[in-house]
Amino acid sequence: MTSAVIANAIVNLCGVIGLGVAMLALCRRDAQSPLTRRLVIALGIVALLFLVRSTAWLTANSVLDDLSVIPAAAIPFGALIVTEGLLRRHAPRAIKLAVIAGGVVLGIGGALGLERFETPYAIALMLFQLGGFAACAVLLATRNRKSLMASENRSIGRMTIGAIVVLPFIVTDFGALMPSMPVKLGALGALLVVTAILIAGSSGEARWHGVQLTALRLVSSACLGLAAAFVAGDVDAAQLVRFSAIAVSGVLTIGLMTDTLRSYLESRVPGVLGSVASSSATSRDQLIAEVLRHPLFESARRYREDDLAAYDPVLLRIRLADHRVLRRVDAPWGHPPVDPAVERLVSLMAAVSATHLVVLSSDPVDILALVVPVTSADPATETAIALVQRILIMAEASAPAHTAA
Repeated sequence: MTSAVIANAIVNLCGVIGLGVAMLALCRRDAQSPLTRRLVIALGIVALLFLVRSTAWLTANSVLDDLSVIPAAAIPFGALIVTEGLLRRHAPRAIKLAVIAGGVVLGIGGALGLERFETPYAIALMLFQLGGFAACAVLLATRNRKSLMASENRSIGRMTIGAIVVLPFIVTDFGALMPSMPVKLGALGALLVVTAILIAGSSGEARWHGVQLTALRLVSSACLGLAAAFVAGDVDAAQLVRFSAIAVSGVLTIGLMTDTLRSYLESRVPGVLGSVASSSATSRDQLIAEVLRHPLFESARRYREDDLAAYDPVLLRIRLADHRVLRRVDAPWGHPPVDPAVERLVSLMAAVSATHLVVLSSDPVDILALVVPVTSADPATETAIALVQRILIMAEASAPAHTAA
């Protein structure tokens, strides 16, 4: 078994795992969506291709190698049903018939061993796949944008970019046309596309973070692959490409697995906002009791004006009126450091080892002193604290009206 066969098999197995994880992630997000079902079918066809093909290479089984052409010929069908889901309308009948007929003819031909006519068959299959993608691209480009929502138009634009990116990777899978290619990169292209699809389904800020994280993974894994290649005795350009492809595919697959598992585990433990949202509490005191049960606020201590007599509550009222949440690292919070109220607030935070002061009321003074560990101090935590403060304030304001009713 040559190094090229091993590299191709590993990259394709990574593609199988990565696509499987992506299908699970999509189903967990919205299993009932018609578009999700279409995406899962399309990804399943591609995953089946990678699985059969890698198994055939590792076992040197020519029958499996011939059968792998069946899912390869069905890829345009998967692309078409996803296109219909994005457009929310049927494709023209002629395109449907061409995709189905071409898939059946090429699939049966491959199963019967016609793939042994390598060059003509590879050209026919490649043209069929590229033609299917081109037809889908035309349908997407000529869509009626006004009939779709802005978010749907943005999703279509991202999917189109992903299809353009993956095309060069697909071409490398046709060994009869590119015999000098060190490794087939179709599975790597598929991993990039599903990573982009999952990132696109996130919120704006999370999407940008996902792009940055993916870029870091790509660069670092490529460097790792290049470094690992030099462990071998004889290093040439082909080996460098193979090691880099294996490293990038592996890191992308591991990233998909860890991100999906982290999301699943986090969803099983309700966050502080979820706990507040599902709470039956109607007053500030009841909500505070609910919030204090959450790990993020378990260290919080409430201080009312009577508890802060040593810190001159009259001075604190003036300064706290301008802030909702005070972070110790931001002191003096835009005021002179020698401001008496600032000095007292800094002293209070130092005395109780607080990292945050959540202002519930400035007159009379009512605050929560909170300790956020360094390992938990991130933008999401800061946002959660600020939102909890807003919710607590609104709960107190609505309490009198609720009582009167």
